[in-house]
Amino acid sequence: MEEVERLALEHKPKLMWVGFTAYAREFPFEEFGKIADKVGAYLAADIAHISGLVASGVHKSPIPYVHIVTTTTHKTFRGPRGGIIMVTQKGLDKDPDLANKIDKAVFPGLQGGPHDHTTAAIAVALKEMMQPEFKVYCQQIVKNSKALAKSLMENEIKVVTNGSDNHLILVSLTNFGKGKGIFAQEALDEANITMNKNTIPADPSSPFYPSGVRMGTPSLTTRGMKEKEMELIGKWISEVVHEIKKYELPEDKKQINDYLKKFREEIKNNKKIHEIKNNVVELCRKFPLYPDFDVLR
Repeated sequence: MEEVERLALEHKPKLMWVGFTAYAREFPFEEFGKIADKVGAYLAADIAHISGLVASGVHKSPIPYVHIVTTTTHKTFRGPRGGIIMVTQKGLDKDPDLANKIDKAVFPGLQGGPHDHTTAAIAVALKEMMQPEFKVYCQQIVKNSKALAKSLMENEIKVVTNGSDNHLILVSLTNFGKGKGIFAQEALDEANITMNKNTIPADPSSPFYPSGVRMGTPSLTTRGMKEKEMELIGKWISEVVHEIKKYELPEDKKQINDYLKKFREEIKNNKKIHEIKNNVVELCRKFPLYPDFDVLR
């Protein structure tokens, strides 16, 4: 935060925009707000990943500290794909015409005709968000995230920040080598465990072939899974990661595509990964997406 303040005082920005896609701790909106106020900047917070948690009171709200809030309407919001831009009272106090300016910039400036079915689905998601059950759901998301992080660490997987305060976990695979994210992502996908490769702080590799993976617990929580299941899943993730330890990205970039092609063929025939895949399928059968409907049949 000291570096952020130093840069803000040096450059005097008119707008500061904050928000992360792979930040596993509670976000310091208040600290950013103080810095923005010090230099007279507008502060916009993108809370696409945590908007559901914020709405349910499980994560601190940016509203008192920022002028503008943006969010997507999927992720923890748990609606369809879409977006919302909100102006706070602090924003209106700074510029009473701010909301009108944003409306005009969006439509007709940037956006075409609305998709009414999506708007209706967003309304349904907002209605669900106002129910007491949604807060219980969000609380369980965080409990599951903490439990999954704990399980991973107990199974020799390095978790960035040593845990999580929200819905996501960022894993560093640097203890197995650099650029392991692509191998872990594809091997886990073969085991029916979906997550994505992701850069980590001070990543020794490139964004195309990063050294980490990112995962979250909202979908598992929606299915009804709890801490006990997170313990199992963390163990399975660790076992898959250990299966790909021997793979290393070639130093010659021209060889990477051929090497990855060979890797994909080999993991398709990996007995341990397919044993875990069967375990994943059996677990998911116990927690179907819809009552009385086996989505995996």
